[in-house]
Amino acid sequence: MNQSPNFRSGFVTIIGLPNVGKSSLMNAMIGEKIAIVSNRPQTTRSRIMGVVTHKNDQIVFLDTPGVHRPRTRLGEYMMQSVTNAMDGMDCILMLVDVSHISEKDLQLAEDTAGKNVPKILVLNKIDLVRPDAVLEATARFSNLSFNEIVPVSAQKKTGLDDLTESIRKYLPAGPKYFPDDMITDQPERIICAEIIREKALRHLRDEVPHGIGVEMMGIEKINDTLTEINATIYCEREAHKGIIIGRHGAMLQTIGTEARTDIEKLLDTHVNLKLWVKIRPDWRNNPSDLKNLGYEK
Repeated sequence: MNQSPNFRSGFVTIIGLPNVGKSSLMNAMIGEKIAIVSNRPQTTRSRIMGVVTHKNDQIVFLDTPGVHRPRTRLGEYMMQSVTNAMDGMDCILMLVDVSHISEKDLQLAEDTAGKNVPKILVLNKIDLVRPDAVLEATARFSNLSFNEIVPVSAQKKTGLDDLTESIRKYLPAGPKYFPDDMITDQPERIICAEIIREKALRHLRDEVPHGIGVEMMGIEKINDTLTEINATIYCEREAHKGIIIGRHGAMLQTIGTEARTDIEKLLDTHVNLKLWVKIRPDWRNNPSDLKNLGYEK
């Protein structure tokens, strides 16, 4: 793809409270799944970059963890990644779940509106509400200094063209930062670990998900058609280990089977996935454990 002399490019951070659909939106905008999605709050733990390249522009999205008050060192890392992701941005997208607007949304919107950078308020999940609810939500935020308010449904992929056009208005003239076929800076090993965590989040009980992490112990390409992956799921309590493994290993098998299906699509090979479960008490406050799991440098 030849670069137009009028090419525009820029970096766009996506922020919002937990569970408003930030990762779903980025995946939908890019057209590929590069950020895991679940109905658990605080699913995204690190800044994730996604790239979409068009003929005349390139948009680099930064998906961030849901804004919350941290209670662990991991939580502090997550919130620092949000702060870092807003530095030097060309545009900020703040997402709101239009079906459930809270005082925290309004407070974050006020804080975001004060940023000296183009800002777009994105009203997500419009498929879950009546049209008049979208109008009411727009009115609630209209007194804040957002450049635009755009309603979308990341799940149904509606309103995304309008959002893209809105973003384009704020892209400066600039280079193509990444090759046409690049959609993320996430290494394969990190994406594979996140896929495993996503499947665990889908099936585990409410008390377990925040206390799990996945460390990739090794990825080895045996040949052109087979890749062997070894990964360890960390949890904080003995009781949680039993839940993750399940009766006769059934839960761990379910997690592994679903993860292997997605990883095979990612790597385009058959995958032999081996999972272990280990207890690491309070790993979310342990710098060494956080580093091993890729959450601290």
